[in-house]
Amino acid sequence: MDRQPGKVLTLCTLIGINLLYACVGICTKMAALQTPMSWAYMLWFVGAVAIIAIYALLWQQVLRRIELSTAYLFKGTTLIFTMLFAALLFGEAITLPNILGSVLIIIGITLLAKS
Repeated sequence: MDRQPGKVLTLCTLIGINLLYACVGICTKMAALQTPMSWAYMLWFVGAVAIIAIYALLWQQVLRRIELSTAYLFKGTTLIFTMLFAALLFGEAITLPNILGSVLIIIGITLLAKS
């Protein structure tokens, strides 16, 4: 991975849009807690679709700047963000396998991004 400021900014943007994508999980979980087809359900559902649309546009912009293989390396960060959101917002437990998986994701990204 080059240490060019533009490349670093692109990778930070990539992590940011993966964080945004993890927010889809929040919206869909909240929608699932509502009565189907109620206004609250529809609002959360539309929020999830809107986030996916914004994510898709940003993803395309990132792919213009870096290779697809590099971009996909960072998709694993979405799982880490989702796990953190689940714990912080919904009180779900973070287990040892979750932690080990997250560490493996970070190690994999670090190793492959350097090559």
